[in-house]
Amino acid sequence: MSSPSIRILASALIVAVAGTTLLACGDDDPKSDSSQITVWSLEDVADRVNATKAIIADYTAKTGVKVNLVTVNEDQFPALIASSAAAGDLPDVVGSVPLAGVRTLAGNELLEPDANRRIVDKLGRATFSPRALDLTSEDGKQLAVPSDGWGQLLVYRKDLFAAAGLPAPDTYEKIATAAAKLNTGGVAGITAATAPGDVFTQQTFEHLALANNCQLTDDSGAVKLDSPECVEAFRFFGELMRDHSVKGAQDVDTTRATYFAGKAAMLIWSPFILDELAGLRNDAKPTCPQCQSDPAWLAKNSGFVTAIKGPNGTEPAQYGEISSWAVLDGAADPATSFVEYMLSDGYPRWFGMSPEGRFPARTGTAEDKQKFLTAWNTSQAGVDRKQPLAAVYGEDVLDTLRKSPDTFQRWGLSQGQGKLVGAILGELPVPKALADVIAGKSDAAAAAGRAKKDVEAIAKGVN
Repeated sequence: MSSPSIRILASALIVAVAGTTLLACGDDDPKSDSSQITVWSLEDVADRVNATKAIIADYTAKTGVKVNLVTVNEDQFPALIASSAAAGDLPDVVGSVPLAGVRTLAGNELLEPDANRRIVDKLGRATFSPRALDLTSEDGKQLAVPSDGWGQLLVYRKDLFAAAGLPAPDTYEKIATAAAKLNTGGVAGITAATAPGDVFTQQTFEHLALANNCQLTDDSGAVKLDSPECVEAFRFFGELMRDHSVKGAQDVDTTRATYFAGKAAMLIWSPFILDELAGLRNDAKPTCPQCQSDPAWLAKNSGFVTAIKGPNGTEPAQYGEISSWAVLDGAADPATSFVEYMLSDGYPRWFGMSPEGRFPARTGTAEDKQKFLTAWNTSQAGVDRKQPLAAVYGEDVLDTLRKSPDTFQRWGLSQGQGKLVGAILGELPVPKALADVIAGKSDAAAAAGRAKKDVEAIAKGVN
């Protein structure tokens, strides 16, 4: 995928993930016995569907269990899961469910936490990222089985930073200093999403807000967007985008295009950019002058910051998404063996479909604790050309990326506000308030206060 794997909760019932088309695989016959299960996958890109089919075929050959695979996109999933729940005919398993989606499924009692816990225990709790397990658990229940994740990145031009004598931009102060100093000569100091109707803007801001310990709510559920930490995050982001970035609303495509053209010193994006940055996709290739003779030039001259720390931050933080397998309520018995297979024998091929955005949440086995991290390291990234990421970026960069799931943070989830998180992704009150700060129409405190009131209004509708 050439854009961040955006997951959107747009209905009160369930989250739907971004995709491009609806594909149905297998038949629509209801499950009639324990020799078949129905699996819905929120990965609907054609090449990944084919890869998933191949993994499933091997599972069926090994177990004799038939799998009816249905892949869905964001437009179709809410209606499909709602009608299936109403008819009492839920799928047995749903794959690639994002964090907010897991919490919403749980809130509507559509999950089978005991089955998901048994899978984790059988595979070995110690073989999973502790943070991934924490983010997929609530009140002692294992809501889903974490599979893989991606964390937001700050990509920067190492050559420009070195020439200017600047350190890696891993704090608010260093980012602001670099953006101001490098915003010259036709090069923007930084480019990042600002379009008020884009979930990517929400993700980008949340990444920087978490760095300053700005939280959506407190443990009681009270909205805290007007806290000093959040006001500072609004100010920082607003000034950065207004004074040192590209004019006009920026989104997934424009931010990438600006950095790829060599016209920005920094970029905030997801790791799905890694294969494109390396020149491995024809539909999204670097276009900088130096890239004409060496498509990987920009990749070689880019550095990556994962976690960032603001002046009010207690520790460096990173926005992250965990995708999970979830056994649903009333699932047939083979559902657990299927998920176990997808996280063991079939696991390297699953995350190998797009390793740049699928860092394994299960690192290895009891016998080989690094087994899946090692397999990820050699996975072939790219579409039109294939190459291990290590061959482009080096082991140090990949080691940093592999550790990302252990530092992931998210608004609202640890406070039990999964439904609210999903609802604000549908209405985007925070990006809308940010737009006024960026445009100079509102100061940070007023925008933060407006965002708080809007989120409080949304909260009344979901509680």
